[in-house]
Amino acid sequence: MSGATPATQFLLRAQVAFRPVEYRYDPGSERVALQAAEAIGLPPARLLKTLMVEVDGRPACAVLPGDRSLSMKRVAAAFGGKSATMMPPAKAERLTGYHTGGISPFGQRRPVPVAFEAEAMGFDEVAINGGRRGLLLLLSPRDALAALSARVAPLSA
Repeated sequence: MSGATPATQFLLRAQVAFRPVEYRYDPGSERVALQAAEAIGLPPARLLKTLMVEVDGRPACAVLPGDRSLSMKRVAAAFGGKSATMMPPAKAERLTGYHTGGISPFGQRRPVPVAFEAEAMGFDEVAINGGRRGLLLLLSPRDALAALSARVAPLSA
């Protein structure tokens, strides 16, 4: 695959069907996920953003619709912890091997526990970052969940 990323390579190895979609990434956008959804003509609820968090000091990954915000209380509960905070961007980049705005739950440098917002499971197809700014992967949320051995939980505020 031309322009392969660790995320696309991960999905190919896992034999997960996906379609790559490129769009013009706008680093100045206040809400990157909403800008990406608009750029590819997808409802924001079907574009899943990847947020790196720390639960009781341990790294984890939360995947939720682009038009939703995280509830740190729910994130902590989803991972069996007491408290959760957003991971600083520089730390997230070192841990995942991706740049912010391009972080994917797939093919991270150091795999961490992943949770998907329960609402995301209601769609046949969603878009998830493909490992670089301007690249989204269209795939079944159930296939993504299985490939990552992820959990489903309410994560949104």
